[in-house]
Amino acid sequence: MSFITINKQNFFHNLDICSKQANGKDKIAIVLKDNAYGHGLIQIASLANQYGLTKAVVQNYQEAQKIEKYFTQLLILADTDIPTYSHKFHITINNIEDIEKLPQNCKIHIKIDTGMHRNGINLNQLESAVLRALNKKLQICGVFTHHKSADLFTSDFFYQNSLFKEIKDKMNKLCEKLSLGKIQFHSCNSAALFRTDNFTEDFARIGIAAYGYSCNQAPLFKPDLKPILSLYANKISTRLLKKGQSVGYGGNFTAPQDMQISTYDIGYGDGFARLPQDKIYYTKDNEQILGNISMDNLSVHSTQDTICIFDDATKLANLHNTIVYEILTPLRIQNILIK
Repeated sequence: MSFITINKQNFFHNLDICSKQANGKDKIAIVLKDNAYGHGLIQIASLANQYGLTKAVVQNYQEAQKIEKYFTQLLILADTDIPTYSHKFHITINNIEDIEKLPQNCKIHIKIDTGMHRNGINLNQLESAVLRALNKKLQICGVFTHHKSADLFTSDFFYQNSLFKEIKDKMNKLCEKLSLGKIQFHSCNSAALFRTDNFTEDFARIGIAAYGYSCNQAPLFKPDLKPILSLYANKISTRLLKKGQSVGYGGNFTAPQDMQISTYDIGYGDGFARLPQDKIYYTKDNEQILGNISMDNLSVHSTQDTICIFDDATKLANLHNTIVYEILTPLRIQNILIK
């Protein structure tokens, strides 16, 4: 069966770079949503725990439950259906109506829309949200926002930072007025962290950088990160494809001469998408993938028992004219090895 390997040394290298930029391991919350971007939720949570991280970010309650033992704080981004209380779980308030959906004593982080215009309450709703949360007997633990284009060389990054500073000032005044405890403030994703010279927030939410990629575009700084995931497939069968014969659905590859080819056990059912028909892709060992990819297998100009499809998703992302996230996060490979 196809499998993934996770390079522990590269993972820790990336976390070293991120924690240095953020001024400490305690200033990093690793983003593990969507099966840790296809890398394996449990495996990456365990490695993050070994490294010494104590905070993580997930999409929903089910993900938080699976990795609760590895962290002291888990921020749940998009789920208010919380059947049981856990002091480790911090629930995101994406709109003011979310406050009424949560049971008493839940810890919450209020998300503010500073320009992404996707989720979060407006700045002028902050005081109302705080008062409603207190009336519902929720524990207000954090206030945060999300950058929409920190990876691009635009003024949006600075504008959102200025708005978030205004939010922090307003929230600190509310805390003093209402005798609230310390509030965590966080706004930086991976791209924003590496545009911040003097990081002073309570933590940064690190996703793609932990997995070895930076999407920051020139002239922005790109840290020396190392991809941690390699994707492998195992041989099902080998055959002689004679000159003029085609292979796969649609027969869109025709052999220019007699050639030995093999079928391998990975396809779009595993999250490895079909390639554009006008593009050619070669594996790590420079072996060409031939014809259309099927649901559960693909053909390659190779006879090796095991092939490495990629150990860096960048080339494949460029071929698909997309971002590495779209290559990594669809992967549904159950066999994950740590090396």
